Amino acid sequence: MKIESVELKRVSIPLKKPFKTALRRVDTAENIIVVMTADDGTRGYGEAPPTAAITGDTNETITSAIKEFIAPAITGLDIENLDEVMYRLQRSVEGNTSPKAACDMAVYDLWSKHYGQPLYKLLGGYRKDLETDLTISINEPEEMRRDALAAIGQGFHALKLKVGIDSDLDIERVRTIREAAGPDIKLRLDANQGWTPEEAIRTIRRFEDLGLDIEFVEQPVKARDFAGLKKVHDNVSSRIMADESMFSPADAIELLHMEAVDLINIKLMKCAGIHNALKIVGIAETYGVECMLGCMIESKVSLTAAAHLAAAKKNITRVDLDAAILLAEDPVKGGFKKEIPHFFVTDAPGLGITGIEGLMEL
Repeated sequence: MKIESVELKRVSIPLKKPFKTALRRVDTAENIIVVMTADDGTRGYGEAPPTAAITGDTNETITSAIKEFIAPAITGLDIENLDEVMYRLQRSVEGNTSPKAACDMAVYDLWSKHYGQPLYKLLGGYRKDLETDLTISINEPEEMRRDALAAIGQGFHALKLKVGIDSDLDIERVRTIREAAGPDIKLRLDANQGWTPEEAIRTIRRFEDLGLDIEFVEQPVKARDFAGLKKVHDNVSSRIMADESMFSPADAIELLHMEAVDLINIKLMKCAGIHNALKIVGIAETYGVECMLGCMIESKVSLTAAAHLAAAKKNITRVDLDAAILLAEDPVKGGFKKEIPHFFVTDAPGLGITGIEGLMEL
């Protein structure tokens, strides 16, 4: 089976409610869809959302990178020669992690379809059932409290609270939600690089002094401030997770060797796809550090790819794949099954995606 063509489409999906963090606001998912076709007519699917504030990728750069560099590098290659395909894909252009991820997952979709197996089984096959948390966007404390209670009412047992804008108000946000949620709901905080190391230490210590029982604090400082991340880690009792700091296998080695974090968040759009994500999972496991599998504002295409990876590996102990719940519509046929707060990968070949409604020309 050889890669015959790589087509690009776009999809537009409104969110139920604006998604707001310390970095950005998103109202609609305007993403690029990759449709990769093999010489026997089999199709593989991938997706890349424009997340310029984190990856630097826009719809224009995603389109250009795939058309001008990635597609020419892999077209005509045999899907069975997976390492060769990935070698050429990853070296086709510098950076551009999101377009690489979109093509990477389409390749893995074709590869597992070629062998007639669901992707999660070929990658490890550890589980089929995943339980996701739900993100609560950063807003005034009372609005966040209402959103948290609505999420708990839907059946979620873990909430990821966006913080990082005004540390005093962050204390009030988290205190208000903990009081409303009670002691049995897991609260995870994500500052999205919003604090300085000193501010992060002061704020996290206040959470601890108030007994707010935070499971972990994600990315408290700027992405490339590894020293600041370690400073926070070494001066608080709460567990610290790297997200925007964690783009590559090399980042994983450096952060874990420094003992700068307790946990890492893998996102396919940051690490350029499943191929590199597998390396990161292996590195983390070697260091005895657990992983979470996260997402951007993505449709069920790339979320299904992430779910198959998370289902495959024991060391991915948490998932934050809630974009599928934040979107107002689901145009994707097939993919994972959803029973809030659980996702179930299926035993259909590949990603199990059979089509996407409403695809538009670029």
